[in-house]
Amino acid sequence: MDNPAETDRVQVLDAADALFYAHGIQAVGMDRIRDAAQISLKRLYRAFPSKAALVEAYLRRRDEGARAALRAYTAGRPTPQASVLAVFDWLYEWYQQPEFRGCAFNNAFGELGEDSPSVAQAVSDHMTALRDHLRVLTAEMPASEALSAQLHILISGATVLAAVHHTPEPARQARDAAQALLNAMAEAPAAPPPDHPTPVP
Repeated sequence: MDNPAETDRVQVLDAADALFYAHGIQAVGMDRIRDAAQISLKRLYRAFPSKAALVEAYLRRRDEGARAALRAYTAGRPTPQASVLAVFDWLYEWYQQPEFRGCAFNNAFGELGEDSPSVAQAVSDHMTALRDHLRVLTAEMPASEALSAQLHILISGATVLAAVHHTPEPARQARDAAQALLNAMAEAPAAPPPDHPTPVP
C-alpha cells in the first residue's frame, strides 16, 4: 500500500481481529494490539481514535468477509434447496478450522451487549444480513419468511454448540434438520382458495 495511514489501519485491524477473536474484546488492551501490529501507540490512535471505534471496525470487516464468503459458496448451485444446504456445508468447513471460536458477533454482544450501541448495531446488521441472504435463497419456496427464520435459528444454535463442544458435527446435524424442513415445505399442500372471495369493486 502506498498510503501509510491505510497501511497502519490494515495492520491494526489484522492484529485486533486475531486477538479479539481468540481472547475476547475486553481481555485485549490497546497496548497488546500495538505490539502485535508493530506500530507506535500514537499511530494506532491516529488510525482508530478509541477502542470502541476499533471494535466496530473489526466487526464491520468480519461482516463484509462473511457475507462475501457465504454468497460465493452458495452461488451457482443447481437448485434453491441445494443452495440452502450448502450453507451448512460452509459452516462445517468453518467449524473445522483450528482457530474457530464461535461467532464473533455473538461473542462481542455477549461481552458488551447493549452497553455499546455501536457493537449492538454492528451485530444486528450482521444478523439481518444473514437472514436476508436466507430469504433470497428460499424466495421461491413456500412460506419463505418462516423458513428463513427457522434456518437462521438452526445456524445460530449449531454455531454455539460447535464452539462449546469443539466439534463440527452440529453443522451436519443442523443440515439434517434443514433437509427435514425443506422436505416438509415441499410436501405441504397448497393453501386452498377462500370460500367467498372478496368482490373487487
